[in-house]
Amino acid sequence: MSAKGTYALILFLKKGVRLQIGKLGSFDFKRGTYAYVGSAFGPGGLDARLKHHCMLSAKPHWHIDYLRRAATLKDIWVSATPQRSEHAWTKRLLSLDTSQCPVKGFGSSDCRCYSHLVYFDRKPSSVTISSTLAGAFQIHPGHPAPITEWPV
Repeated sequence: MSAKGTYALILFLKKGVRLQIGKLGSFDFKRGTYAYVGSAFGPGGLDARLKHHCMLSAKPHWHIDYLRRAATLKDIWVSATPQRSEHAWTKRLLSLDTSQCPVKGFGSSDCRCYSHLVYFDRKPSSVTISSTLAGAFQIHPGHPAPITEWPV
């Protein structure tokens, strides 16, 4: 999928850990589920970015690369639309009952968002994630949301 768009990585951290996140600092990450929301509008689009996130980076580049080394990638949700949705997706995920924002500035150094990382003490169901993300789009009734699951 060389199309451009927005994605959400769903990660599971088996046990709590303290991680150095590049120049952002050192943070304690609790056991549980994390959602990282990003976009892929550069060269290679979603295909290149998601392939990068599926591998463990020897030389971390983005904040998520540091967390990705400790957490297991469980699901990836994508929207191959020209609409930049990472900010709206993050806000919508943070509106879920069990969500928290664990690290200020994580993944959001190029925007004014508080963070692009969301923590859940209990993993939301796939239906909840899909419908929550789809709600960020203005969709005509009867048309499916442009959200799909990308194979991990």
